[in-house]
Amino acid sequence: MGSGIAQVSAAAGFQVWLYDISKEQLRKAKPLPNIKTTTDLNDFKNCDFCIEAAVEKPEIKYKIFKELDALVRPDVILASNTSSIPIAQLAKQTRRPDKVIGMHFMNPVPKMQCVEVIRAERTSRETLESTLSFAKKLGKTPVTVKDAPGFVVNRILIPMLNEAVHVLEEGLASKEDIDLAMKLSCNHPMGPLTLADFVGLDTCLYIMEVMGREPAPLLKKMVAQGKLGRKSGEGFYQWGQVSS
Repeated sequence: MGSGIAQVSAAAGFQVWLYDISKEQLRKAKPLPNIKTTTDLNDFKNCDFCIEAAVEKPEIKYKIFKELDALVRPDVILASNTSSIPIAQLAKQTRRPDKVIGMHFMNPVPKMQCVEVIRAERTSRETLESTLSFAKKLGKTPVTVKDAPGFVVNRILIPMLNEAVHVLEEGLASKEDIDLAMKLSCNHPMGPLTLADFVGLDTCLYIMEVMGREPAPLLKKMVAQGKLGRKSGEGFYQWGQVSS
C-alpha cells in the first residue's frame, strides 16, 4: 500500500520520501524518479504532508505517530492509511490532534478510485479540506466518513469476505465457484476470496479484531501458517513470487 500511495503521489507531481524499515521492501517498490527511499525517519523532518501505511497493528501505528509528531513541523498533517483503527486513537499519540486524519486508500492504489477520508472529533475543518484537496490532486475521489472502527468500506466488506471463507470452509462450493458466483451475480470485478488475497489475509484478520468480529477458523489457520495472500505468494490461490 505504501509503495502504491508513493507511486500515485509521484505521478501527480509531488516529491516523495518513501520510508520502510526494510531495504529489501524499498528495493521492491521500484520508485519513480521523484521518489526517494529511506530507512531513516529523520528524512521526513522537512515533509509537508505525511501518510502512514504500516501493518494494521495499533501498537506499531501508535509508535510511528509519536515519532512523526516529534519530528515534523507543527503545521504538518499526519494522515493514516489505516483500514479500521479509529483515528481518534492515533490522534491521542500526538500533540496535534487537530491535524490527524484518516486517508484510507483502496488496493491496488494506482487502479482504485476511492479514498475514504476519516475525520475524527478533533480533526479541524482546515485539515479535512486540505486532505480532500490533496486526494483530488492525486486523481482520486474522496469520500468523507465519520470515525468508527472499519469506517464505511471495511465495515461492509470485511464481514462479506469472512462469510465467503465460512462458505468455503463448510464445503458449499469450491473457491473458484464462490468467486465466480459473486462476480457474475453482484457484478464485482473480482470474487471475495481473490479480493481477500489482495487485501492480505493477515490484514483481514487484524481488521476483524479491531471491529470485534469473530474470524472464520480457516482464516486464522491460514494466517498462522503464513499463507497471507498475494504478498506471501500463497493464500486461497497460488500467486508465485510477487515482487511488489
